[in-house]
Amino acid sequence: MRSLLLGLMVFLFEKVFIFANFKKFNLAKKRSKARYSSGVCSLKRGDLLEVPRTLFVHFGIYLGNGKVAHLMPDILPALSDDKCLIGKVVTNKRLILGVLAKVASIRVDTVQDFAYGGAVMVNHMDSSFKNKPLCNEEVAQRAEQLVGTTSYSLLWDNCEHFVTYCRYGYPVSFQTNKFCETIKKIIRDQRSVLISAALGLALTLCMGIGPSTTLPCFLLTFTLWMAS
Repeated sequence: MRSLLLGLMVFLFEKVFIFANFKKFNLAKKRSKARYSSGVCSLKRGDLLEVPRTLFVHFGIYLGNGKVAHLMPDILPALSDDKCLIGKVVTNKRLILGVLAKVASIRVDTVQDFAYGGAVMVNHMDSSFKNKPLCNEEVAQRAEQLVGTTSYSLLWDNCEHFVTYCRYGYPVSFQTNKFCETIKKIIRDQRSVLISAALGLALTLCMGIGPSTTLPCFLLTFTLWMAS
């Protein structure tokens, strides 16, 4: 029974992880890539930059002189007031903990630090908007005015919302939209109902019948069934 329960949990985690990998939801088929080391000279103030990260695509606004403004989740400001320490490059561990704690700021870093070893792409999102982007200087000024501590939500207020507001006048996140559509497909898939029912039964058999196990499993299975 334990092996069955473990197998079901692994299957569910794998399914969620696959669909949570924002990098898979890239809408572009063609992208012009330029490493920061060779592309900085061609960047213009107000350009929208994007770079693949571990589980998503990260966005920023180029301010000129090799600097980028970008919204970064970061747990460190909640733990320390040391500005020198906070000013160092945000590692993936700091970022993930910041996402969980919903702690973020719009900060200015070098293109190299922003890229974090990835390939920088420039103004690719222009083709996804019907309206033309704002003039580059206004885009850069908007980004500069927003530098500092900010609210954060992985789905509703992330780095993509920040750059689209600066460059196009209103916040949009294509990654979020695609992720939500995928979650809808998972919920509507009747196999999810069977999996949740089997997992609930396994938990009940292992841990016994009780409000802390039976009720949540029943509510989850019922919700998935009604939504499918």
